Amino acid sequence: MENLAKKRILLVTRPIAPPWDEASKNFAFTLAKDLSSSENLELHLMTNGLVSELPKEIIQEQIYTHSQNDFGFFQKVRSLLFQIRRTNQFDIAHYFFTPTKLNSFVIKNFIKNSKTKTIQTIATLREDIFSDEEIKNLMFADLIVTYSKYAKNKLNTLGFTNVEQVYPGIDLEKYRAQETRIRYAEYKSDDFVINFTGEYVRLGAIDDVIASFIEIAKRIPNAKLSMAVRVKNAKDAEKKKEIIEKLKQNNLLEKVVFHDNGQFEMTDIYNLCDISLFPVQNMNGKFDVPLVVVEAMACQKPVIISNLPILQEFASAQNSVMIEAGNQKQLTDAILDLYNNSEKRNLLGQNARKFVEENFNIKNVAEKYKKIYEQL
Repeated sequence: MENLAKKRILLVTRPIAPPWDEASKNFAFTLAKDLSSSENLELHLMTNGLVSELPKEIIQEQIYTHSQNDFGFFQKVRSLLFQIRRTNQFDIAHYFFTPTKLNSFVIKNFIKNSKTKTIQTIATLREDIFSDEEIKNLMFADLIVTYSKYAKNKLNTLGFTNVEQVYPGIDLEKYRAQETRIRYAEYKSDDFVINFTGEYVRLGAIDDVIASFIEIAKRIPNAKLSMAVRVKNAKDAEKKKEIIEKLKQNNLLEKVVFHDNGQFEMTDIYNLCDISLFPVQNMNGKFDVPLVVVEAMACQKPVIISNLPILQEFASAQNSVMIEAGNQKQLTDAILDLYNNSEKRNLLGQNARKFVEENFNIKNVAEKYKKIYEQL
């Protein structure tokens, strides 16, 4: 009888399963684990097979058959059919993916029902492709939760009053400073490792990173570039080939390590580096709060980041190095400055960790969502 009294919550995501390289499902996975011991909540996750890392208290809905790379058409169909058949059996359906015209239309017209309350966690509003009126039409939930204060303010100006802002949470016991370089034969103990965890085609950062590294390698003989960048589609694959050719032309290919097979832990990637880069020229299609930055900060790594307004909500001179977006010279100078100043690297790393502890601790974030679930 005790189980019947629990509030039943479905977390609607891409396949919860390895590889752990997609931010929204990773956040849902971490949130569910932290809430699994709640006496009055029954959490359901949409998985690809049985995920052994999940606590037994979480009910795994094994609806997906594939979880690699992009979210394909047949997996979307499986998700849709499951929701149509089962959503009315839950008290709350919590949606974690970025809304589009199609998925919002489908949810409004075929899935949403009077028995189930809905929550949208909005990682980005995609103002680069949607007008204000289109954004209004994408919102369908009883409660909207935004990653950023920027997005909350935007929705408030559009007339929405059912909006709360909660930063995404990360597991600070997992993402912490630790020695991992020893597990990777590609790196020597005295290498100065520069990490780039971004995108090949989107965001406009990759060309600046490669051009800067070509200059850096001339001045730092032991410099090495770690490229933890997913190849998600044909355009990404073509861009990677172009980059490899450019590195070959500059005799630098052996100084670059490509981590793109999914067979690694992101905590390892952050911790084997000395500094991490996020010098994007735009945030089109990216979450307002990119977890690759927050996770690196949690591992006490100094981050060089663009001065885009949306990024200044959580990045400051105290916890990171800010450069002008698209300014390759500033990027190169910032890398050299950190290389030559270990005290500055350490101080930035310590401040970054403290900032993440205060704002992105999954335990605090989970408590906020627990209250939301209980009060909705």
